[in-house]
Amino acid sequence: MKRLPILLLPLLSLFLVQCASESKFEYFVTAKKDKLMDGNKVLRFVSYDIPNLTYIEDYDAFRAQSPWRFPDTYEIRDALRTIRMDGGKVARIYTFSVKQAGMSSHIPRAVEAPGEFNEKAFRTFDKVLQIANREGVRLIVPLVDNWWWWGGAGAYAAFRGKEPKAFWTDPQIIHDFEKTIRFVLNRKNTYTGVKYKDDKAILGWETGNELQAPQSWQDTIAAYIRSIDKNHLIIECTNHKRLTEREVADTNFDVLTTHFYTDLKTAVHDVKLDREMTEGKKPYYVGEFGLRNPRNTKAFLDTVINNGISGIMIWSLRFHSRDGGFYQHGLAYHFPGFASDSGIDGKQVVGWMRAAAYKINGEPEPPLPVPDPPHLLDINNVYEISWQGSAGASSYEIQRRSGDSKDWKTIADSVSDADVVFRPLYEDTTAQLGKSYYYRVVAQNSSGKSDPSNAVGPVDVKYKMLVDELADTSHIYEMSDSLKFASLRTAVLAKYDYSRLDGAKGAYVIYKVPENIDSIAVEAFFTKGQCGMTFFASDSLNTFTPIAAKLETFPPYTNFYHLYTPALYTCSEFPADSKYLKIQFNGDSELSRVEIIYDTIPVPDRDIVTLSQEK
Repeated sequence: MKRLPILLLPLLSLFLVQCASESKFEYFVTAKKDKLMDGNKVLRFVSYDIPNLTYIEDYDAFRAQSPWRFPDTYEIRDALRTIRMDGGKVARIYTFSVKQAGMSSHIPRAVEAPGEFNEKAFRTFDKVLQIANREGVRLIVPLVDNWWWWGGAGAYAAFRGKEPKAFWTDPQIIHDFEKTIRFVLNRKNTYTGVKYKDDKAILGWETGNELQAPQSWQDTIAAYIRSIDKNHLIIECTNHKRLTEREVADTNFDVLTTHFYTDLKTAVHDVKLDREMTEGKKPYYVGEFGLRNPRNTKAFLDTVINNGISGIMIWSLRFHSRDGGFYQHGLAYHFPGFASDSGIDGKQVVGWMRAAAYKINGEPEPPLPVPDPPHLLDINNVYEISWQGSAGASSYEIQRRSGDSKDWKTIADSVSDADVVFRPLYEDTTAQLGKSYYYRVVAQNSSGKSDPSNAVGPVDVKYKMLVDELADTSHIYEMSDSLKFASLRTAVLAKYDYSRLDGAKGAYVIYKVPENIDSIAVEAFFTKGQCGMTFFASDSLNTFTPIAAKLETFPPYTNFYHLYTPALYTCSEFPADSKYLKIQFNGDSELSRVEIIYDTIPVPDRDIVTLSQEK
């Protein structure tokens, strides 16, 4: 490795100091009796858990066979800016992932073996801390997971060929985990030059997430953290709802926390008792909650606020995706709240959370900031338009101008980017065949509109396309009575596609387009085995001819959830004058998306050019 010239070293040091000075934090968070303190001010918060902030578990693109990837700078900034807009002050991330036995080398994990770490994973956390300092959001960091999903206690034990329970008692495995702690606390941030143990954006270290650990292990690990890091609070998180006198009296821990996934009556009863036990002794906060009836969220928030509890975080916030739209999950809230999250009363809950975030600090709720401009992604055709959304935007205007004009026209004024997952966000069905267009997008919310995004174009209109996301039956010409929309409860098995048609063997749908069909692309899910679908075409409804569609499947990451298998059918050879497409179900399959290209005309190819921002 080449050494830097001596004259450059002072400049590098100055650069690192300047990066570190970007922090909005003056103090480390401390504990004073039962209060969290930021300097001489009491710190209280209502906010969110953000499990994807350092490691995404919800990459559900249709062809993706693994849900794991690291967030990029845009996604991290969007998440933390959302917390700031929400008034949250604090967010809780998830644990450092651990490689599991038999796992594909293509699936990244933060801890790869005892004392071996994934540099890309920790550079991601470096970036998280850099942006957290800039945005003024504190982070609670749990160090190991009790559960198996992305590796935790059991994975550490498996490195040594031991059963999961050995993690709590085996000296060698405890030593292995201490290697991770030592590496994490002493790591120097590649962007700021600040060691994690010296970073004020970290509120504190949780020994782990929902641990079923003996007290001896908790005390050993807390003491080890304290021996390295004198700056940060140490937090005990266990997998029970009620605190004990022993935990309150344990001097190894500065702060205590519990999680609630129950009914309102039980949650209120238990959280009050936990508060009574810690009052005047230790800060206490609710680290996760998700009530069985989301409509009771406001009542639980009021209980926390009115009883002097330090904070509460709901599970969970999912931020914008770099590919457009939002990441999705079972209990996923999207800011500032959308009608598409009605299954968990998302719009109401997000509104209650923001109001409570200011109420807990005795502050009036301010208007939302006007969103920043979104970023329009490259456009291959006018039916697949997507953008990187703006934190706090409730909807978007789509603007267009023709290639021979300088005048922008709004072609859609209230488009949501929360309705579909990993699909194009907008299709321009009014574009005229043979013309070319430029596009840009404007973000908006109750406070106003952003400046326009970058402009993209020219985009040539070479064909017409029917696109059916199956949000309803409006695009379907005819369908059998036995078809029904798939249950929302099974969306988790189908990459969170909430709009699918479920058909028994022999069920069918028919589509009609005004001109000859040139090609199709049909996405489906196989729920069991590979029964699939059969395709037919016709120039009328009288006689259908079978067509040979090519099938590709994308078997999902193997896990205990038994996810459905995504299947893609394509065909570009059709009988003459075919205007009808019939899709027949062969059983154990669901229809997800249909694209039919028709009325194609030859248009000279032209490179896509991304323009600088136009106003």
